[in-house]
Amino acid sequence: RLAAADADELRALPAHAGLREHAAASALFDVYADRPRAAFSAWYELFPRSSGGIGADGRPMPGTLRTAAADLPRIAAMGFDVVHLTPIHPIGRSHRKGRGNSPVAQPGDPGCPWAIGADEGGHDAIDPALGDAGDFAAYVATARDLGMDVAMELALQCSPDHPWLREHPEWFTVRPDGSIACAENPPRVWTDVHPLNFDTDPEGLYAEIRRVVGYWIGLGVRAFRVDNPHTKPAGFWHRLLWDVKAEHPDVLFLAEAFTRPAVQNGLSALGFTQSFTYFMWRDTKAELTAFGEQLARDAAILRPNLFPTNHDVLPPALHHQGPAMFAIRAALAATLSPGWGVYSGYEICENRPATPGGYSHADAEKYELRHRDFAAARAGGHSVEEWITLLNRVRRRRPALQQLRTLRFHPAGDDAVIAYSKVDPATGDAVLCVVTLDPDTARSAEIGFTAADVGISGNARLVDEITGHSLTGMSPPRVRLDPRRAVAAVYRITAQPEEHQ
Repeated sequence: RLAAADADELRALPAHAGLREHAAASALFDVYADRPRAAFSAWYELFPRSSGGIGADGRPMPGTLRTAAADLPRIAAMGFDVVHLTPIHPIGRSHRKGRGNSPVAQPGDPGCPWAIGADEGGHDAIDPALGDAGDFAAYVATARDLGMDVAMELALQCSPDHPWLREHPEWFTVRPDGSIACAENPPRVWTDVHPLNFDTDPEGLYAEIRRVVGYWIGLGVRAFRVDNPHTKPAGFWHRLLWDVKAEHPDVLFLAEAFTRPAVQNGLSALGFTQSFTYFMWRDTKAELTAFGEQLARDAAILRPNLFPTNHDVLPPALHHQGPAMFAIRAALAATLSPGWGVYSGYEICENRPATPGGYSHADAEKYELRHRDFAAARAGGHSVEEWITLLNRVRRRRPALQQLRTLRFHPAGDDAVIAYSKVDPATGDAVLCVVTLDPDTARSAEIGFTAADVGISGNARLVDEITGHSLTGMSPPRVRLDPRRAVAAVYRITAQPEEHQ
């Protein structure tokens, strides 16, 4: 009679079911799955108005959405997935900023696109100088045919001429003298921009912003780069992001939030798909290692998007540097993180700062047109366009580079050489990345890496995806990088057959 209690089937039950003593049910949690581009993507930022070429007088001509579309095949050929348009809305005329952020604009100065709103319309309008809704739809269609999404800038601020100031003054902060408060970060004051007040009519303001976002989604936008989200209420973002995702689950939101890590993580927890980081301020091997380790620890919360520069920031590490340093920073961004991007002009190594040691571009494109001759830069050897293309090709080829959680740093016998590995748990794909931080001198370093670090028993074969050079049976491997040839090696790691070990 007791035989059933000793049966193998009964003995096996605890192994599969586990103990249920004091078991309790938790609350139910929603699980949201983004599309793959949320985790793995390459972004390209541009100003459409700078695409007009050069006039007879040698000055840049204003571009349009149609002229900007002509450059989409080149951008796609470099391997980018998302093309990010800076604001394309009408620009205010009152208190318009001039070149170099001058407080007074001169005749012909185009103004700052982030001073949104004029008689022609606000956040749901296109600057007539750039085109109309038909031109925008054509731009989106061309990008989509090339395999790219179009990302819009979502900057929730208004110029003094924005229709909202006339129609909804309650959406702004009114001073005791009756004037509308402009944007301030003492001691700086932006007289061409008014921030929104989310407390006076939260429902009315929310409904309008939700309408604006829906309008652009209706025109084909599938991503938004959100300007300074950390300066707006968290509750507003949680409501907006999930309302949009409920209706359009393929729409992505990139948080441009240069703020404390806890706030960045908080924004991601609210629903932002990706986030900017402090990569632009991390230069040394120690800084990059600590930065990368933090990204890996926070991978369950925050998806980083690493830009070496953007329209606001030109880090001192790139001041007056040539292609080698630009290639180094691109290699780090593209291999440390599944998400990365560049601002137009990076590929031709735009390297002039506004001030020595500062963080701003000379002749910043925010305030003027910028003509770029990409073909001439390639012909003159002052371009990293081919390098960026190769990096994006390798990223797509190697599933391990599409991961962040498995990022692991390895000792390198030179402070100017950094090494790290990644593994894709689903496929077993593994890579070892070695990058020089010295743009001038060839460096050689022994890397503290073994095949066991990526789950391979015995020896491994390492094949560089950049040059095709291979290392077999070397433990630890020694790597030499010459910036005149290649600033980085991305080794594909495979088990070496036993007969060759």
